[in-house]
Amino acid sequence: MSSKGGTALSRRSYRLASDTDKPKVTGIVNEKLLSDYLHHVFPASSKPGPASAVYRKTLMFQDLGAHLEKLLAEDNITEDSRDQIEGCLGPSAVVLDHSSGFEGLLFVDDDLLGVIGHSNFSSIRATTCAYKGKWVYEVLISSQGLMQIGWCTLNCRFNQEEGVGDTPDSYAYDGNRVRKWNVTTTNYGKSWAAGDIVSCLIDLDEGTIMFCLNGQSLGVAFSNIKAGPGVAYFPAISLSFKESVAFNFGSRPLRYPYYFYACYLPLQSPPTTDLINANRLLGYLKTVLSTSIDTQEEKLVERDSGTWQIQGDPTILVTLAHIFNHFAPLMCKVYLVEDVLMNFLLSILEGGGSVEEHPLIQQLLDLFWLLMEDHEVSECLKQLMMSLLRAYRFSPIIPDLGFQIHYLRLTTAILRHEKSRKYLITFDVLRSVVFFYIKTPLRVKEAGLEELIPTTWWPTRFDKEGKDEKDTREETAEERLRRRAYERGCHRLKKRIEVVEELQVQILRLMLNNKDKGTGEASRYIFLNKFRKFLQENASNRGNPTVLCPPEYMVCFIHRLITAIRSYWDEGKRKSPGSISSEDAYVPPQLFYNGKVDYFDLQRLGGLLSHLKKTLKDDLAAKANIIIDPAEIQASSMDDLDEDEETGAAQRPSGAVAMGGALARPSWLSSPTLGRANRFLSTAAVSLMTPRRPLAPPEKVKVRTLAVEQRTEEDIEGSHGNDGLLLGRPLDEPDQPITEKSLLEILDGVVMMYNLSVHQQLGKMVVVSDDVHEYAVALKDTEEKIARCPSRRLDILEELQKSQKVFAEKLNHLSRRLAWINATIYSKEKMLDVYWLLKVCIRTIEHSDSTGSLFAFMPEFYLNVAMNSYSALKNYFSPSNCMEELPGYEETLTQLAAILAKHFADPRIIGTDIKDSLMQALASYVCYPQSLRAVEKIPEDQRMAMMRNLLAPYEQRPWAQTNWILVRLWRGCGFGYRYTRLPHLLKTKPEDANLPSLQKPCPSLLLQRHMAELLSQDKDMAASFLNSVLNQLNWAFSEFIGMIQEIQQAAERPERNFVDTRQLKVCATCFDLSVSLLRVLEMTITLVPEIFLDWTRPSAELLLRRLAQLLNQVLNRVTAERNLFDRVVNLRLPGLESVDHYPILVAVSGILVRILVDSDKQGISRAASVLLSDPCFQLRSIQYLLGEGDTGAASADHKHFSLHTYTDYISTEEEQKVEQMLTFLTEESKQAAASTAPTSEDDLCPICYAHSISAIFKPCSHKSYCCFCYRTPTDI
Repeated sequence: MSSKGGTALSRRSYRLASDTDKPKVTGIVNEKLLSDYLHHVFPASSKPGPASAVYRKTLMFQDLGAHLEKLLAEDNITEDSRDQIEGCLGPSAVVLDHSSGFEGLLFVDDDLLGVIGHSNFSSIRATTCAYKGKWVYEVLISSQGLMQIGWCTLNCRFNQEEGVGDTPDSYAYDGNRVRKWNVTTTNYGKSWAAGDIVSCLIDLDEGTIMFCLNGQSLGVAFSNIKAGPGVAYFPAISLSFKESVAFNFGSRPLRYPYYFYACYLPLQSPPTTDLINANRLLGYLKTVLSTSIDTQEEKLVERDSGTWQIQGDPTILVTLAHIFNHFAPLMCKVYLVEDVLMNFLLSILEGGGSVEEHPLIQQLLDLFWLLMEDHEVSECLKQLMMSLLRAYRFSPIIPDLGFQIHYLRLTTAILRHEKSRKYLITFDVLRSVVFFYIKTPLRVKEAGLEELIPTTWWPTRFDKEGKDEKDTREETAEERLRRRAYERGCHRLKKRIEVVEELQVQILRLMLNNKDKGTGEASRYIFLNKFRKFLQENASNRGNPTVLCPPEYMVCFIHRLITAIRSYWDEGKRKSPGSISSEDAYVPPQLFYNGKVDYFDLQRLGGLLSHLKKTLKDDLAAKANIIIDPAEIQASSMDDLDEDEETGAAQRPSGAVAMGGALARPSWLSSPTLGRANRFLSTAAVSLMTPRRPLAPPEKVKVRTLAVEQRTEEDIEGSHGNDGLLLGRPLDEPDQPITEKSLLEILDGVVMMYNLSVHQQLGKMVVVSDDVHEYAVALKDTEEKIARCPSRRLDILEELQKSQKVFAEKLNHLSRRLAWINATIYSKEKMLDVYWLLKVCIRTIEHSDSTGSLFAFMPEFYLNVAMNSYSALKNYFSPSNCMEELPGYEETLTQLAAILAKHFADPRIIGTDIKDSLMQALASYVCYPQSLRAVEKIPEDQRMAMMRNLLAPYEQRPWAQTNWILVRLWRGCGFGYRYTRLPHLLKTKPEDANLPSLQKPCPSLLLQRHMAELLSQDKDMAASFLNSVLNQLNWAFSEFIGMIQEIQQAAERPERNFVDTRQLKVCATCFDLSVSLLRVLEMTITLVPEIFLDWTRPSAELLLRRLAQLLNQVLNRVTAERNLFDRVVNLRLPGLESVDHYPILVAVSGILVRILVDSDKQGISRAASVLLSDPCFQLRSIQYLLGEGDTGAASADHKHFSLHTYTDYISTEEEQKVEQMLTFLTEESKQAAASTAPTSEDDLCPICYAHSISAIFKPCSHKSYCCFCYRTPTDI
């Protein structure tokens, strides 16, 4: 053997010299025994010849090399290429034509087999064409979007709109739309999904093209295709943006070969000679493993190869060295690794039992590292893992998940080998993300779900709003039996999936092993650095979707990672009782500011890190004993100047590529080919995509990369007084060991992963549950119609029965698919993982908040994950699991409420997005009874602080959400304000009954009392708050009136016209804002009437006059018969559903009743005088509320508004108060009219013509307003 790093010559020409003094002894074993052993391992050819077992020549190690070469040369094919096979033209190695055979923008892997679309509709063809015979190639579908796969001729011309199948001489299959294409299109085949394999077959002798999906024929797609001289067909594909596939023209074994029964050949011929030699050498290796030499008895003994071990026997080792001399170079070729080595290793595990019961794989890997050069074993392991990855990812789902389990068992066995594991983690840990994914079958029948779940079930009872009724007591016996049978089937499925998940967790535990330090750095620290790099790529490339890990992979990965982390965490707790358990896990705050963990320029709560270092350097020194180097601050400041430009350059990688560079793409990407870098192909955009300036030099990027990837165990865990990751512990932070510091960083990465894409993916998968609900409602509705259908209307009955059958079939399919999704994504265990993550974030936020100003260093995503994980638990995991059953749920709810209440107006948080998110989360929180009770449970000082922040003036801050929160606290207490949905919308079903705005009213009397206390005690705050509310109401209602005028004008035009839907939405929003602002005024005047009616307060009279003016304006605009508002409401335009008389008039009525009926005598008198003295007051508007206005001019069929008609919404007491108010105002207006003397026009103010003249200017004698002369008044 050569030493590592030396030449391979010593191993290639290795032979054992004999001892000349003892010619009959080899120095290893007896010469005859050695000859028998070598003849047994390397038997002579079975071809007829003079050699025989009796007269065979003695075989020694000196002759073994020549003997072995002779054996391997026997079956060599003299011309091992496709040139002997007629019917194909092109290079022997078939790849995608990246030089001239493409259209549009594409990413192509280095091996030229994987491709990702990067423009609207890109096309590319292969380098080889077929003109005669039967040919096949495979396409591995990595994403299930819009693609057209098939064949085309050289004359086909494609563009951004037309691709393969859109020209006369091209033919394609599209599994996304389930159609075939050749200029025209018709239905064909089945829908495909990510993880499927499409086989494209062409028979040029018969003139037919057919396709297969996962080995199942879809039938002949095209016949009588054009053939003959000058016509040859290339494999080709057209794919839309972000879609990804990988081709297999024959460079790897076809997954579904068609040669044996249909004589279809791959376009690239297999390496036949190498394949024969590899199998023969493997046979020799198997013989060595199953044969032992008994030197005592001088005979060969058969043994179980499964128990073979390297024991240092020189005879066996030298024999193996000769085998590996030829075997090692072959194991660097992907075809041979996949067809020979992988299948051999899989066969070792076929006997069943745990992976630990098959030590032979560990021994073989030891042998590989011993007898192969480093570069050879590295390449072999790399190809082996890639083959396993492809096999796992593209294996069909079967009922027992046998394929997935088989490949994961072998992956586990390989990773149990320490040296191999560390190499594979170093090579690319990100590829392993694929191994943690469990794909969801699109076709439940092929996945065997009908066998696992023979009985299906779905909800059949719904309330008026379409929600499922949870009460099972009303179930019939048949429904109960069906539900229980369905649940048993779901349980069987879950148990089988748990086997796969357990293997995936074992793989992660191997990668997170931190005790394997015998061969260098422990696996965990290698994994940790690669994991951080993985997070960086996904966090820093949000604008470039082609370099992001698919979110469905992230979901599975995060759950396995949480399980592995918690198991190691609790193991550490058992070894170190002083540390905390995983149940109380959190990330200490010093990770956010000590610079030991890289957050890749992610936004912090207080802004950019460079800004925080400058402004909080004194706090860091005082609270955490961290000194910031002034040079570092200066350097970061200079970096900030170029931030925008660098960001723009980073988002334009294609420009650099078009100029000749190569765009690196993460290798875990959708394309499962081996190439780590890509070519970026562009046909027409080279000059257009050149960046404004050259990209930053690579050295600048590497500074951070090296810092992330070259950290050692000591840098992370610390030693000799060095705290490692926990450097800079705040003085208030307890000096208690938490866990191993490496686990803290992985936990931090898990939180970041959830924020990157996991939460969004959880929301997407809920669509299946929503579909089940919608179809179940439709089926129930159809069954009710069938029951009501008259017996004479057989035509209607037949159509209804057809619909019933379609709905039932769809529900059978969806309910089985939902069972799979519930088992893999929304199970109880997955829910507990998300709940644990929520508690981790809450504790982390609490600890970081205790650091005071250093809280600003916390990344924003911690608050985002706290809010989003709660939302996921509430909205995504129900109804399959009940959130209220989670351990410690109410306490957690209260902790989260305290965080939202404290930080939605925290001055340490400056990001507008995160502040809006906090405000929206609090607004949603107060809509549900249980979470509102949690808000009421937080300490009183925090509640008072929250209400004080809510009552801050609305100017110069986002106020809509604040106002919404106050409205929700009042809803259920206001005048006619006990409704969930508006009366005129009851007949329509809401799009989503779970929206916060559609929840039943749940007012908070406690928080209302806090509001009353604050407004009573702080007169200045009360005045500024109410002035801001009145200002916003004036603005919102004025905008609303302006927009409905435009809408009315557009509707009255004779020509056909369209109203912009965005304008309608804005109009409805302004109306909703007006109503909610009126409700806040109603709440304020009900809780603290003295703000308006106690005129000893300096602003009371002014506020009351402003209020009266606005109320009169609203009433006049809304109550006039046949006016603008009335006409727009009667149009019932889509988008203006919420605009109606009822919500705004009852809000105004509530305010008027409170000041004119429910106040004391003095307050009523003041309110009435102010209201009646306003020039805009009209008694008719008050009469309109009860339907008593002037209706003579209105048509008889016009429906008048009246509070009397809303008996389900307005109580009798409220009606009586309105009647009492109308009577009172009628009398008061009569008295006011009688006491007011007639006024001549000369005595009216020339400005408003509403009030009498109150002042005369002298000496000009102009009255009230002197704008008509240029003399200076000397007296008034």
